[in-house]
Amino acid sequence: MKDVQGKVAFITGGASGMGLGMARAFTAAGMKVMIGDIEQAPMDRAVAELNEVGGDAAGIQTDVTKLESVQAAAAATIEKFGKVHVICNNAGIGVGGQSEKASMRNWEWVMDVNLWGVVHGLQAFVPLITEHGEGGHVVNTASMAGMYGLRGAGPYNATKFAVVGISETMMAEHSRDNLGVSVLCPGIVATNIGNSARNRAENYGGPVQPNEKDTSAEMLAKGLNPDVVGHLVLEAIQEDQPYIFTDPSLRYLIERRTKHILAGYDWADNCKALEGIEPAGL
Repeated sequence: MKDVQGKVAFITGGASGMGLGMARAFTAAGMKVMIGDIEQAPMDRAVAELNEVGGDAAGIQTDVTKLESVQAAAAATIEKFGKVHVICNNAGIGVGGQSEKASMRNWEWVMDVNLWGVVHGLQAFVPLITEHGEGGHVVNTASMAGMYGLRGAGPYNATKFAVVGISETMMAEHSRDNLGVSVLCPGIVATNIGNSARNRAENYGGPVQPNEKDTSAEMLAKGLNPDVVGHLVLEAIQEDQPYIFTDPSLRYLIERRTKHILAGYDWADNCKALEGIEPAGL
């Protein structure tokens, strides 16, 4: 989608971090932006900021864990701007813990936000994008944790691998039409994802303040400026780039995983259980 002037984008988690970075880049490029976020006050500040610098932005409080909330946000976007061309399923939370030890409440919370939030965005917005025939783009925010299993983050990794899988499936399904699909796999970015539990709903255990011993905030503070990610995403949309990586130095993780996978095929080629079996293929 080379020409983004006047196009409309909806961004979940758009009040801060990478979502706000996208909103800033999009409005600077002449796009109209609707921000969806669960936090009303930061969203209002973000919308005011964008409009003060000449943008055309609005916001609607959105809980991505609820399909009806995302559908209401889609309806509000159409009511405000008439059409929608870009959906950025960006809202996400960070949940640590080993797969077999993390609490079920945290499993449910991270699945509902990071996975179902993306699915809800696709369900609510993609039909609106495809029906006007002008083309559009989907950006799903995953993580490098969706490309390589990081220790101590089983639930988080699971959701991000799922988002990569959904995105790659959509890439294949829309390879011959005018809907572009990208999956954003950031490395360390200076966001407040380390304080995600401030917004944890009561049904998942309620809000939790950051642990004083948790050093993730310090690590994140040293990460990439989210505004850079915003410009990166805009460039990827314009160039129809399917994979968006923020840190080229992490290429070795992909190479390491690929090496391990290929070693699994080498083993399968020589294992006794498959000896003499004719491959079915795809």
